[in-house]
Amino acid sequence: MAFLYVKALHIIFVVTWFSGMFYLCRLYIYNREANDKPEAERTILQAQFNIMIKRLLLGITWPSAVLTLIFGVWLLLLFYPSFSMWPTWLYIKLGLLVILFIYNYTLHIIYQQQKNNVFKHSSSQLRMWNEVPTLILVAVVMLVVVRQNISLLYGLVGIVLLSLLILFAIKMYKSLRKSN
Repeated sequence: MAFLYVKALHIIFVVTWFSGMFYLCRLYIYNREANDKPEAERTILQAQFNIMIKRLLLGITWPSAVLTLIFGVWLLLLFYPSFSMWPTWLYIKLGLLVILFIYNYTLHIIYQQQKNNVFKHSSSQLRMWNEVPTLILVAVVMLVVVRQNISLLYGLVGIVLLSLLILFAIKMYKSLRKSN
C-alpha cells in the first residue's frame, strides 16, 4: 500500500518538475526578447519576468526536483531493495536523470545571469535548450513503460529522429517569425 502512495507522489513531483522546466525556459526566452525592446517597455517586462522566473525556479522547479529525487529513491528501495536486482533499463534511466539534474542546474545558472542582466544566449539557442527535457522525458517514459521490449538501437534511433524533428520545427518557427 505504501508503495502506491510513494509512486503517486513521485509521479506528481515529476510532472511539476517538468512543468517548471518547460515554462522556465520559455520565460528565459521572453526575458531575452524583452531585452531588445525600448527602455520603458524593457524595464517593465524584465522586472515582471524576473519575479516570475525566481518564483518558478525557487518555489516550484527546485523543490519539485528534490521531492522527485526523494520519492524516486524511496520507490527504488521499496521495489528493488538490492543493487543486484536492478535491471539494465534502470541504470540507463538513472543516467538520464543525472543529465536532467545537470540540465536543471544550467537553468539556475541562466537565472543568475539574467537576474544580473547578462544575456549570453539568443532566444533561438534558448528555444533549442528548451527541448532537452522533452527528449529526456520521452526516453525515460519509454524506458519505464516499454522496458526490455525496446532495443537500445531503436531507442537511440527514435531519440535522434525526434531531435531532428524538433530542430526542424524550431527552424520553421524561426522562419515564420521572420516572415511576419
